Amino acid sequence: MKRPLRCAFAILLLLSGCRAAAPAPAAPDAFSGALAYAWVERQCALGPRLIGSPANLALGDLIIETLTELGWTVAEQRFEFQGVPVRNILAWRGEGDALLLGAHYDTRRSADHEDPSQPVLGANDGASGVAVLLELARSVAWERVENRVYLAFFDAEDNGNLDDGWPYAVGSRYMAEHWGENGEPPLQAVVVVDMIGDADQQIYYEVNSDPALMAEIWAIAAELGLGDRFIPQYRHSIIDDHTAFARRGIPAIVIIDFDYPYWHTLRDTPDKVSPESLEAVGRTLQLWLERRGAE
Repeated sequence: MKRPLRCAFAILLLLSGCRAAAPAPAAPDAFSGALAYAWVERQCALGPRLIGSPANLALGDLIIETLTELGWTVAEQRFEFQGVPVRNILAWRGEGDALLLGAHYDTRRSADHEDPSQPVLGANDGASGVAVLLELARSVAWERVENRVYLAFFDAEDNGNLDDGWPYAVGSRYMAEHWGENGEPPLQAVVVVDMIGDADQQIYYEVNSDPALMAEIWAIAAELGLGDRFIPQYRHSIIDDHTAFARRGIPAIVIIDFDYPYWHTLRDTPDKVSPESLEAVGRTLQLWLERRGAE
């Protein structure tokens, strides 16, 4: 990240072959930072999730299986980029105006800020956003939601600027360009979560994000007492998975803590991720989903 559906969807019921132990149960309507953190560990136990790798495929299958078990309708979107197979995953639930929350599940194949010959494990850059979405999928109180909610897990986000012609955000660009071709309703808002697990969490406004939507979500964070984490000041300009949707005129934002010293290094490991940071983002988005459209 971060520079700076012609394919038909197919409903899937897939089993994952490589998994760590499942997280323990929690209250169905309470976002749990501990459970989200368990998802970070579970992803990292697979190793780096490079595009097309066995670990990437196993994680994609696990995401599909988990969402299906939680009662979501789940579909995949396959395409090729420069001869490499790419798979986006989309899940949806509920009725009403459509909202999309997204995160990328691939990890970078080169730790170019430290050792370019090694891949990145991606505990924060990849796993943290996926973890928040999966815990939201479990915890959202649907009796309080008045929208159709889409969860998008983007592949092929994180290999830009490696001198091989790959840009950032390949998967989300494809989904945005083909949105609606299979009957998907117009999107009213897109929220991307990326690199939100840093223990020293400071999430600023992002220049390419929709100002009104950012203000709406940052205000909810402040209401929850999280104003020291969600800081309503501009700091970075990022090309990420929200960008292609914004270019189509859809209100879209990225929630990202870009001041992360382990970005694109071998040290982006689970010990750098905080359950409290995951919970801060998750609780904010849970309340946003449960309140949006209810006024």
